[in-house]
Amino acid sequence: MLATSNPGKARELALLLQSVPWELVNLLDAGVHFEVDEVGETLEENAALKAKTYARHSGLWALADDSGLEVEALGGAPGVRSRRFAGEGASDADLVTELLRRLSGTPWEQRAARFRSVIAIASPYGTLHFCQGACDGVIGFKPQGAEGFGYDPVFFIPELGRTMAELTLEEKNRISHRAAAARAAEDLLATLHPETQES
Repeated sequence: MLATSNPGKARELALLLQSVPWELVNLLDAGVHFEVDEVGETLEENAALKAKTYARHSGLWALADDSGLEVEALGGAPGVRSRRFAGEGASDADLVTELLRRLSGTPWEQRAARFRSVIAIASPYGTLHFCQGACDGVIGFKPQGAEGFGYDPVFFIPELGRTMAELTLEEKNRISHRAAAARAAEDLLATLHPETQES
């Protein structure tokens, strides 16, 4: 089960994991209608909390991702608070606006940033595995592009000369932090046995 209520994230994960020898379902497919509060202090804690809670509740293996944007000029913020950086219920546009406000006056050479993703895979029996990935970039001065979600419109990738939001989903899935973590998860899932307690 892909343990996320974020449709953009669920779509990315399903595409990234399409070759695994498992049937993938989302929360609604599995009859899960509640969200897990992300109260952890790290990406690892939040991913584990979601995966373990949903696995226990559903009786299915659960895969949960927690991702964060780490900006050097902000001391690694927003980090684990990336989704709540502009307050509870903030839109993607609100998040981008708040990030640009905090970086106002910061020159290009000091706007280095990293997207980091942690995937936790939990079984209903308590087994827990982690996979990680990262993608380096620079925070631009204004949003560019209409694809993706979250901070993608201001996350500029120098090697490509475009923001994450200017990439197609296929392009993004070749270089993103979530793609790197999902590739590791794909390798791991190929070795796990869903009907048993052991890998």
